[in-house]
Amino acid sequence: MFGILLGLVVLMVLAYLGWSIIWVAPIAAGVVAITGGLDLLEAYTDTYMGGFVGFAKDWFPVFMLGAIFGKLMEDTGMARSVAVALTKVIGTSRAILGVLVSAAVLTYGGVSLFVVVFAVYPLALSLFREANISRKLIPATVALGAFTFTMTAIPGTPQIQNLIPMEYFQTDPTAAPAMGIIAAIIMAVGGYLYLRWQEKKLTAKGEVFTEPKDKKIVEVEDGDDPNFLLSILPLLTVLIILNIFRWDVVTALIAGIILIMLLNVTKFKRFIKSINSGANGSVIAIINTSAAVGFGTVVKEVPGFQRLTELLMGVKGNPLISEAIAVNVLAGATGSASGGMGIALEALGDKYYQIAQNTGISPEAFHRIASLSSGGLDALPHNGAVLTLFAITGMTHKDSYKDIFVVAVLIPVISVAVVILLASIGIL
Repeated sequence: MFGILLGLVVLMVLAYLGWSIIWVAPIAAGVVAITGGLDLLEAYTDTYMGGFVGFAKDWFPVFMLGAIFGKLMEDTGMARSVAVALTKVIGTSRAILGVLVSAAVLTYGGVSLFVVVFAVYPLALSLFREANISRKLIPATVALGAFTFTMTAIPGTPQIQNLIPMEYFQTDPTAAPAMGIIAAIIMAVGGYLYLRWQEKKLTAKGEVFTEPKDKKIVEVEDGDDPNFLLSILPLLTVLIILNIFRWDVVTALIAGIILIMLLNVTKFKRFIKSINSGANGSVIAIINTSAAVGFGTVVKEVPGFQRLTELLMGVKGNPLISEAIAVNVLAGATGSASGGMGIALEALGDKYYQIAQNTGISPEAFHRIASLSSGGLDALPHNGAVLTLFAITGMTHKDSYKDIFVVAVLIPVISVAVVILLASIGIL
C-alpha cells in the first residue's frame, strides 16, 4: 500500500512540475514495483509495457483519426465558420454565452479540445472587446464549453473520455443518458451563472476589457471559410453514425474526414499538411495516456493492490462513490482525464463490472460515473489543456485559474455527487 501511494505521489509531484508523463510514469511504476517486491526489469519490460502497448493497440486509431478530423476542421476554416455563425446568432450582448456555446458545439461534434481553443479564442476576444468584459474570464469560458459537460456528460459525445469506459463495461457512447443530462445541466448552467456573476463583480471593480500585448492570433478572418451549414455537416455525420447507426467510432471519424475533404476539395493542397500535423499530434496524446495506463498495470500486480481494492470497495454506500473517488484522484494525480481514468479502469474496471453484475447496478451507470469523474480534478493547475489555454490567451494562473477551478473542477465534482445521490435514492 505504501509503495502504491508513494508511486502516486511521485507521479503527481513530477507531473505538477511539468515533467512529461512519458518518462515519469515508468519511474513511478518502478517505485511501485520495488516496494511491492517485483523484479524491476521484468516489471518494466513485461508488465508496464504490456499495459502500455495494449492500450495503444486498442485506442491509437481513435486518437489518430480524432486528431486528423479536428485538424482538418481547423485548417479548412470549418471550425471557425461554426463558431462565428453561432456567436453571431447569440449576439455580442451575451458574449460569454456565445463563446460557451461555440466551444461546446465543436467539442460535442468531435473536435479536439486543443483545436477548439485555437478556433474559439479569436472570436472570444472580439466578443469580449465589444461587450467590454475583462479578458480574465476568457480561459474559464472556453474551459466550460470544451473541458466539461461536452467532454464527459452529454450522452453520445465522441470525446475519448466518453469512449474509454465502453471497453470495460460493455456499453455504448450514450450510456446512462439521464445521469449524463442531469450532470451536464448542472455543469453548464452552474458554470454560466458563475461566470456572469464574476463578470458583474469585475465590471463593478472597474476591470473591463484591455487589449492583449500579443496580437498574433486576435483577428477573426472568415472570408475564406465555408458556409456554416456545410461546416456543421461533418460534426453531425460523426454524431449520427456513432449514436444512431451505432457504428464504430473509427467508422464515424473516417466518414467525417472524407466529408470534410469532399466539401473542401478546392483546398486540397492543405490536406496533406493537415493530416500530417493531426497524425503527428496524436502520437504524443496516445503515448501520454498509454504511459499512465502502464503505471496502472504495474499497480495491479503488487500485493498492496489487493488492500487498496479492499479500501476502495469498502467505502460505505453506493459503489459508484468509490469509483468516482478513484478516477478523480488519479485524474488529478496525472493531470489528465483520460490518463487518470485509464489507470483507474485498468486497475479496477473488472472489479466494478463484476459489482455491476452482482448488485443490479447497471454497467451504464459505472460508465457514466467514470466519464464524469475523469473531468473533475483533472483540471488542476498542471493540466496540459489548462496550460495550453493560458499560453494561447496570454493569461496566467494568477489572472484566471480561480475561475477555471470553479467551472472545470468544483462544479463538475458537485455534479457527480448529485448524480450519485439521485441514483442512490432511486430517482435515477
